[in-house]
Amino acid sequence: MDSTYILLQHYWWLLVSLLGALLVFLLFVQGGQSLLFTIGKTELQQKMLLNSTGRKWEFTFTTLVTFGGAFFASFPLFYSTSFGGAYWVWMLILACFVIQAVSYEYQAKKGNFLGKKTYQIFLIINGVAGPILLGTAVGTFFNGAEFTVNKEQLTDIAMPVISTWDNPWHGLEAAIVFWNLCLGLAVFFLARVQALLYFINNIDDREITEKSRKQLIPETILFLLFFLMFIIHLMLTKGFAVNPDTGEVFMQPYKYFINLIEMPAVLAILLIGVIGVLFGIGKTLLSAGWTKGIWFSGIGTVLTVLALLLCAGWNNTAYYPSITDLQSSLTIQNSSSSPFTLKVMSFVSILVPFVLAYIFYAWRALDLHKIDIKEINEDKGHTY
Repeated sequence: MDSTYILLQHYWWLLVSLLGALLVFLLFVQGGQSLLFTIGKTELQQKMLLNSTGRKWEFTFTTLVTFGGAFFASFPLFYSTSFGGAYWVWMLILACFVIQAVSYEYQAKKGNFLGKKTYQIFLIINGVAGPILLGTAVGTFFNGAEFTVNKEQLTDIAMPVISTWDNPWHGLEAAIVFWNLCLGLAVFFLARVQALLYFINNIDDREITEKSRKQLIPETILFLLFFLMFIIHLMLTKGFAVNPDTGEVFMQPYKYFINLIEMPAVLAILLIGVIGVLFGIGKTLLSAGWTKGIWFSGIGTVLTVLALLLCAGWNNTAYYPSITDLQSSLTIQNSSSSPFTLKVMSFVSILVPFVLAYIFYAWRALDLHKIDIKEINEDKGHTY
């Protein structure tokens, strides 16, 4: 295979992985929604929490859509296999984010017939189900899914469908696989940890800050429990390796541990990321006046997730393995777009730093002043 084509495939897996990592960080919005009634005991406190997360929910939604679009453009066979086969889990994820958008837009509108409490419940549903479902879906990158790919089927005029799902649950079965659920719960509790750190940084209210610091302890313990269970299992289990000469997929003991050893840069990214998350949490708990934990933890989250996703796709690894037909497993080599498409999109990707710069500018403008009671009471036209 042309070396330039291989480079482009690895480059686009890096970009997709980076978008996935940013998405996991931005799930602090969902984590904050799930804590609405835990941290906010009064209506005014709940309004402050909703305005804190409400000013960021569009970043999460946009990143989710961009992540899906990038996957579709660069690895279309994954898109058709997973989004076309495991459609129930993706439809549920989409539904969660749709009710989130509707809730933020209409909960404070006068005359909404469902009532404010109903929309707040919708936000909690999104805050709980969204991270767990996304986590379990990503878990299939390491634990596999039940599908079959037959590219020769494309010539069948009657039914040119090359990917078929091998069970009637169409993706929902991922949520009952223990190790997928471990990752899903780790993502959920991480989102809650990030939300608490963000509240401490973004809201100027002594009672909310004290409750957030107190709640940070059990949420961190639960996050570490599920995250460590998943990581330890991942390092010890067999992985889905690919023979670079023949393209044959086979089971290799300690595959993901070997990936980290053979890719020391990725291992370094993972370790720095984990240290960043722990430092952000630990210093926040130990220093009562310190409010910058979200940035250390957030950057650490992006680096950690990026390293894990690179482990799933780089170093001759099947990033979307099939457990019913091993040779149907998807790799960055057999599922990517054409060299021309990847090359053209690579030129477009040059714009990514400018987009990130705009996001940074908009974020900074929104967070220029901390949210407080005075702002909520006075700015009635721009509150949720």
